[in-house]
Amino acid sequence: MSKLEKIIGFILIFVVLILSKFYFRDLTLFARLLIGTGIGYSLARAYTGFAGSVNRAYRTGSTKLMRTMMFMFFITAVINAGLFLGAGATSYNIWIKPINMGLLAGGFLFGFGMSLSVCCASGVLTDLPSGFPRAFITLIFFGLGVFLGFPIQRTASWVNESWFTSAVGEKTMGGVFLPDFFQGDGLYGYLGALLLIAVFGAIISYFSYLYEKKQLRNNKYTGLEIEKQQEEKESFKISEFKLFSAETYKHFFVKPWTLKQGAIALAIIFAVLMGVTKAGWGASQPYGIWFGKVLMLFGVSSEALANFTNMPAGLYELPFFEHQISVQNFGIIAGAIIYLLTAGKFSDAFKAGLKIRGKEVAVYALGGITMGFGTRLANGCNVGALYTPISNLSLSGWFFLIAMIVGGIVSNKFNDRISG
Repeated sequence: MSKLEKIIGFILIFVVLILSKFYFRDLTLFARLLIGTGIGYSLARAYTGFAGSVNRAYRTGSTKLMRTMMFMFFITAVINAGLFLGAGATSYNIWIKPINMGLLAGGFLFGFGMSLSVCCASGVLTDLPSGFPRAFITLIFFGLGVFLGFPIQRTASWVNESWFTSAVGEKTMGGVFLPDFFQGDGLYGYLGALLLIAVFGAIISYFSYLYEKKQLRNNKYTGLEIEKQQEEKESFKISEFKLFSAETYKHFFVKPWTLKQGAIALAIIFAVLMGVTKAGWGASQPYGIWFGKVLMLFGVSSEALANFTNMPAGLYELPFFEHQISVQNFGIIAGAIIYLLTAGKFSDAFKAGLKIRGKEVAVYALGGITMGFGTRLANGCNVGALYTPISNLSLSGWFFLIAMIVGGIVSNKFNDRISG
């Protein structure tokens, strides 16, 4: 079975890299598919996701993922600063999100739902092949939450107007662009902004270390088996290298990436995404559009959907594979499947993920709807309101991060209560 899986995996790679090019007449759509596939592969092979940043810390005491996220934020911000310094920030569609009550409430709700469903906006896609019932239930209710949140996002001033802003922020989405505060640093504010981001990341990392140390001292640290596997010393020896050998195949296609390897891969892909599309990584808005498309199957018109959501009717009428973010999200699913297949893990992972209890259905549904609704209040999810804004040197992402962490902690305590 493992051999067949690997063959199917390489066939899928061929389909994505070669055959799909002939399907997508628009080069940008093809690029979106490739970028999404790279994201999905990286997330799956590094066994990483934003949901784990809180859940792993709360349940196992490990804060490695949280610290790795700070590393990823910083190196991506450095790359983005270089792009903006060369071409000008406003030549890109940078996401300088508003800082307001919507951001805080949305971040809290997103963190709450993220921890309940054990996945995030992108993680729900990578989890479909390895935790199908959980991910599918979450995805359905995530879409419902986004759909219900559209009208508020489109009309509420407390979601769209920022408490404070800056010069470039006023020209974009109304938030704070950190380089505006450091215009005298000799690099148009980018040096000062990057140093501030480094300080923010160092503070989060410092408290992460303190928390992990406390868990170790209180014998509450268990760690994760996958993190131990990721950090195992490399057994691959160059002196014994043979191109066609089981050891070589395992090294290049099976062995999990470390968290830092995954972070570097995602940072590079993010840079490619910025270069190709002039915009950052978003994932959640299409879920609400997909939910609307499902309603259309039951006779609801696109005009009725548009009237309720204050979104253009054309978004609901646009074919799935002509919507850029939908194509990218599809690629994320494909990338996760490719890793599991080529690693010979698909069948085992899929079967293991089929186990689900009745009470968990309600928990995952609640997680999905709170996540989805939260994304509309915060104008984005863990990538659209957290990763991309921080990488685009926006202050808003740090507010979202704190609210998300608080929501995740409350969610874990709530889950303990209802599971006890």
